[in-house]
Amino acid sequence: MHKMMTSFDLPTGGNTAPRPLLLVLSHLRWDFVFQRPQHLLTRAARSCDVFFLEEPIFEGEILSQRAFTRENGVTVVQPLVPNGTPEDKVTGHLGDLAESIADAATGRPVYLWYYTPMAYAFGSRVDADVVIFDKMDELSAFDFASPQLRALEAELLGQADVVFTGGASLQRAAAHRHGNIHCFPSSIDVAHFGSARGGFPDPDDQADIAHPRVGFFGVIDERLDLSLIAEMAALRPHWQFVMVGPVVKIDPASLPQAANIHWLGGKSYADLPRYLAHWDLGFMPFARNAATRFISPTKTPEFLAAGVRLLSTPIDDVVDPYGTLGLVEIAATAEALVAAGDRALAGASDPAAESARLAEVDAFLAGSSWDRTWADMYAHIRRAAAPVRISDYIVDRATVTLQEAANV
Repeated sequence: MHKMMTSFDLPTGGNTAPRPLLLVLSHLRWDFVFQRPQHLLTRAARSCDVFFLEEPIFEGEILSQRAFTRENGVTVVQPLVPNGTPEDKVTGHLGDLAESIADAATGRPVYLWYYTPMAYAFGSRVDADVVIFDKMDELSAFDFASPQLRALEAELLGQADVVFTGGASLQRAAAHRHGNIHCFPSSIDVAHFGSARGGFPDPDDQADIAHPRVGFFGVIDERLDLSLIAEMAALRPHWQFVMVGPVVKIDPASLPQAANIHWLGGKSYADLPRYLAHWDLGFMPFARNAATRFISPTKTPEFLAAGVRLLSTPIDDVVDPYGTLGLVEIAATAEALVAAGDRALAGASDPAAESARLAEVDAFLAGSSWDRTWADMYAHIRRAAAPVRISDYIVDRATVTLQEAANV
């Protein structure tokens, strides 16, 4: 196969030891919404040179690419493909780019990180020291999933050195499929979302919306129960439902319309605390379907860190641990959810009860951070890169255990 003449330059590192190259193959665009990949990879960029290869953009007259720098020096690479390009040539172009990036890492470890098994069709061309699969969702259950996805995932699992899952439900479902699999549920940037408790000026596009406000933020797609939102709005016409997020894979015309439902569109990650600071309740009206069976919503701890009382439908990874611990009100029907909301609003008016609730939230969140999650993931990657003797592993784990105990 002819290899395109594309080169990528990596920093030399000066007199320091060369940093590993972390090449990430993703179905999500870096600038879409700031979520699990962005949280992890901005932290990875402190110790690795991170290249984030997106799915192709169909534009232009020739096969090409553009690259730009984002948070913490992450390099985002967007393949550009003319409309009408045959699938095999698209795959070949992606493989050429992936190989060219890896080739720039002469003398350095190459870590290849998958967010989608679909990328294995070209990512398998990369000669990597460690292959990582971060299974953050069950993509095969999503609308419009490729029929090739399951087969490619089986191949990827056969080659991966380490597998991470985005929640306990995914872990249970995948545990038998790989011998080195680890659960890393959604974590939290406490300082960022906790800033909502300090108060911000109300954003202009919600400043005129009355209270009480019941808010949601996130991608608006087939995972949301639109009928449930409409029912709740009808049952509580004085509640104002504020919906923040981009609409994806569903017809915008299908969104329920009412005087007390407000679709505000997508917002930047930096601006989210400004919206949450002025919500009286949060809610996660997820449907119960194949696409939500294994989700572990990152927004759950983010709502809690912002100090917002939260309602949710019974999603397994929300029920346990958040519902079990009484940190989130769980209900399956519109009637039960608005009744839970009535109780939550009443509780919020009691300063002593609210102070006690926030203390419980903060105690729970204290054990979770994206910094710690990345550090633990990176330890698994480095262990896979340089296997150690069993005796060394035992000593290493004993050291880690003592360090963890000292930090409790």
